[in-house]
Amino acid sequence: MTSSKRHMKIVESLRVTGVASVRELAERLQVSESTIRRDLTELDRHGELVRTYGGAALSPRAVAERPAVEEPFDVSAAHDRAVKEAMAERAAELVADDTVVVLDIGTTTPLIARRLRGRPVTVITSNLAVLDELRDDDSVRLVVLGGVLRRNYQSLVGTLTESALRQVSADLVFLSCTGVRANGHVVDDMAVEAPIKQALVESAPRVVLVAGESKFPGTGSLRLCSLADIDVLITSAGADPRTLDLCRQAGGQVITA
Repeated sequence: MTSSKRHMKIVESLRVTGVASVRELAERLQVSESTIRRDLTELDRHGELVRTYGGAALSPRAVAERPAVEEPFDVSAAHDRAVKEAMAERAAELVADDTVVVLDIGTTTPLIARRLRGRPVTVITSNLAVLDELRDDDSVRLVVLGGVLRRNYQSLVGTLTESALRQVSADLVFLSCTGVRANGHVVDDMAVEAPIKQALVESAPRVVLVAGESKFPGTGSLRLCSLADIDVLITSAGADPRTLDLCRQAGGQVITA
């Protein structure tokens, strides 16, 4: 298990229990207590939890960011629609014919899919809104990953989805998130989606993060990756300039829609 996955599982555990000891976390994740201590120290440094004697507690920030009832997909899709349309337009321009593209769960990726209609590309996704956009298009080879249906957010998630992604070798991934922190961490607030997004990053040599200005800093305490792992960031005009500079300094390209 990678350190980022351990960090996600530690924070997810604390969201349920509030506090946990080093021993409990080590047993739960089947790693050594020294490994857990290092993880807790790093998570404490980034403000994702509070280190306590013999364990850790959920940080006040993480408590404040704990999501309420999730908005239905259609409601979320209506937010900042013009911004999403503009970013989708720029994203589709990055896709070459005869390539394999992975489209993440989210409300902007279906708009990218719409702009790929009629093109000779392969699209891989667990986003059912992407399926709806491309199901009747004979030009696009569409691969739908299996998993457990999340009806509220029109997506497939779970271990079956993660397992399928480990077999994927794509050219380009379009990744979504719920926040981009000032320190360069790309985060999400949905525990069921975070492992899938982490697997997406591993599935292609080129990763494009699509994140409008509202995602800076956005919300979320589950780290997906860092801006150093992003090859292209597509955003909108109001995104935090210092965070965009972090992406450039790490070698990433920034496109403002």
